[in-house]
Amino acid sequence: MNQLKNYVLLLTIIILGTILNAQNKVFDVEIKGTGNPILLFPGFTCPGDVWDGVVKELSNDYECHVFTFAGFGGMPAIKKPWLPKIKEAISFYISEEQLKAPTLIGHSLGGTLALWLATEKKHNFNKIIVVDALASTGALMMPNFDANSITYDNPYSQQMLNMDENSFKAMADQMAKGMSLNQEKQDLITKWMVESDRETYVYGYTDLLKLDLREDLTEIKTPVIILAATQPYGLGTVRKTYAKQYEKLKDYNIKFAENSAHFIMFDQPKWLIEAIISEL
Repeated sequence: MNQLKNYVLLLTIIILGTILNAQNKVFDVEIKGTGNPILLFPGFTCPGDVWDGVVKELSNDYECHVFTFAGFGGMPAIKKPWLPKIKEAISFYISEEQLKAPTLIGHSLGGTLALWLATEKKHNFNKIIVVDALASTGALMMPNFDANSITYDNPYSQQMLNMDENSFKAMADQMAKGMSLNQEKQDLITKWMVESDRETYVYGYTDLLKLDLREDLTEIKTPVIILAATQPYGLGTVRKTYAKQYEKLKDYNIKFAENSAHFIMFDQPKWLIEAIISEL
């Protein structure tokens, strides 16, 4: 009888440990290919699948570490602050896996995250490739931007948390149409947004809005390549936006994807892959 009790207790501990580990897991990583390491970070609400076309090409010559962050792509949510926890966990992952001079590639939020990691100089990176990503999303969206004034508890966040599923999907549909010119992929973008954990969507985006790296860019010594979409605002406006956002970055090269909205990997996949490979 005691032996049975001990077995049940051990089994319970294992199950509880598995559950707690899943709840606290900050990201999932899928590794494909062999060679020099590349870490690929998706944008907000996107799973690592967003990089499928790019990884198919890169994994022939590189070891691709493809991330999906907590709260998105079916990953369980974590407690806030969401973005700082992700950044610290990635830094730990690089050390734990003993990755030597990895290249970071990030789309949107993922690109901002790559820049953030580079500003801290804890690791030696080969290159940073940011795909339609800014140093300060909040500064672009808000007049008289002040990061210290942005809090989790605000009327907009409460409105988003209380929004019913139909209203949220309608909003996601509208946003997706502005983020990709590829109508087939618009449905996929909407799906990812709708399936995201709502609190992660709200509070994680708050984390992104608060993050202002414009002054910290002076700390980056790694070469940075920016691949920017020109739609829907046009090349002239986009060029000015990036020049202002990256004014303090010493070493970077920028290329513009014509006839592409935010999801360049969907609108101009061949251009994106060729641009990345040429930099590697």
